[in-house]
Amino acid sequence: MKFQKTPLILLFSALLLGGYVYFSELRKEPQPQTTQTEAKPIFAFKEDEVQAFTVKTAQQTLSFEQIPMSIPAGQKGLGKTSSWQMIAPEKTTADQATVAFLLNLIATAKSDRTLLTPITRQAEFGLNPPIATIEVKLGNQQTHRLLLGKPNFNRQFLYALADPIANSSQDLAVLQVPINFQNAIDRPLSEWKQANPTPKASSTPSSPNTNNATSKGAQ
Repeated sequence: MKFQKTPLILLFSALLLGGYVYFSELRKEPQPQTTQTEAKPIFAFKEDEVQAFTVKTAQQTLSFEQIPMSIPAGQKGLGKTSSWQMIAPEKTTADQATVAFLLNLIATAKSDRTLLTPITRQAEFGLNPPIATIEVKLGNQQTHRLLLGKPNFNRQFLYALADPIANSSQDLAVLQVPINFQNAIDRPLSEWKQANPTPKASSTPSSPNTNNATSKGAQ
């Protein structure tokens, strides 16, 4: 019994095409919906409103707060009346420049791109768990959190979540924030602490013999 070649070829082609379409759709994942708008600040507070903050990474958890400084009566109003202190993991004076760099960045940084992403895919952006979490407490007792994730493909930005809602099932609004955040937090403990001031060289006291000799000569 002979089979016609044409129907067999058509059947075989249809099976191949159907299999290709099936596996393509099976492996296809929904892509995040990207929304690009005018760059807007990530947060609405100012740097000088921050009274305390915490930086948590896989390596360490650092906590800081502002401590009032004692200012002489005649010098009040001439300068800063508080300084940043580290309260964990050590209690010591913080490096003011390092703290100022981070707080200025978090208060002024802007983002112009939001990726609406299913919550199940947050690990792809380095956000479950996050690479770092920054939590700030303002003078009005409000708190804000910024979760930092992985760099994007060209390492110009970091993926981030600003004030994420806990236990939410809604899509995540993943931001792209300046890569400078990585420089601001990726520091050893020593760079967060104020360096010990160089002790002043003490003057060498005159020996008793020299003083006696000078006194006798004067007589």
